[in-house]
Amino acid sequence: MRLIQDLISLKERNAVVTGASGGIGQQIAITLAELGANLVLVDRPKADYGQLLNTLKNFNVNVLIVECDLEHESDRDNLILTIEKQKGPLNILVNNAAFVGDSDLDGWTTKLQDQTIDTWKRALEVNLTSVFDLSKRLAPKLKKSKHGSIINISSIYGVLGPNYSLYSGTKMGNPAAYSASKGGVTQLTRWFSTTLAPDIRVNSISPGGVFRNQPDKFVNRYVSNTPLLRMAKEEDFKGAIAYFSSDLSEYVTGQDLLVDGGWSAW
Repeated sequence: MRLIQDLISLKERNAVVTGASGGIGQQIAITLAELGANLVLVDRPKADYGQLLNTLKNFNVNVLIVECDLEHESDRDNLILTIEKQKGPLNILVNNAAFVGDSDLDGWTTKLQDQTIDTWKRALEVNLTSVFDLSKRLAPKLKKSKHGSIINISSIYGVLGPNYSLYSGTKMGNPAAYSASKGGVTQLTRWFSTTLAPDIRVNSISPGGVFRNQPDKFVNRYVSNTPLLRMAKEEDFKGAIAYFSSDLSEYVTGQDLLVDGGWSAW
C-alpha cells in the first residue's frame, strides 16, 4: 500500500510549464518543485523570473528556462525541439500560458461590434491552438514516461457566460475571444483525455477571478457574488496542481475542476 506521501511525490519526474513567469504560473512551478519535479519554464522573451528562481533554489531541482512566444508557430517549433532534446522522460505538461490582453488593446475589452478578428485570432492562437499543438507534439514523450499528465488551465468563462454588471463603470470587460478560447480548452481537454488514454491523463483547472488590484467597485461586486466572499489568490491553485500532476489522481482523466470560491455554484 502506498502512502499519501508516496502518491504525491514527483521526485525524478520532469515538467513543462508555459506562462511560467505569471502569477499562477509561478505558483504552478513552485508546487511542482516542492514535490520534487525538475522544471522547464516557458514564457515570452524578457519575462521576469527573478523572484521565482530565488524561490526554486530551495527545492534542489533542475530548472531550464526557454523563451517562446506561443503566438508564433516557429517559436513553438523551437520549444518542441528543445524539450525533445532533454534527457529523461517528460511526465507533466501544464498549458498555463494565456492571451489576456488589456483594456488598451484595440478590439479587446470593448463592445461587441468593435471586437476585431485580428485580436480574436491572436487570442485563439495562444489560448487554444498552442494547447493543441504542444499536447499533440509532446504526447509521444509523455507516453513513454508511464506517468503522463497534461493539465490545461482554462477559466470559469470557459464554462459560464459573463455578468456584465461586474464591469460597469470600469475599463474592464469580457471579450468573446477569451471565453470562446477557454471553452475550447475545456472541451479539448475532454477530447484529448479519451484520445490519449490510457497512457496520458488530461485534466483542466478553471480558475475563478484572481485578485490583482482591480478597481474596488469590480472587486466588491465580484466578492458579493462569491460564496467564499473573496477573490482567489494565486496560491489557491496549488492543491489542484498537486492533485492532477501526481499519482493522487492516477484514476482521474477528462475532468475540469472549477477553483472559484463557489462562484459557479449558484
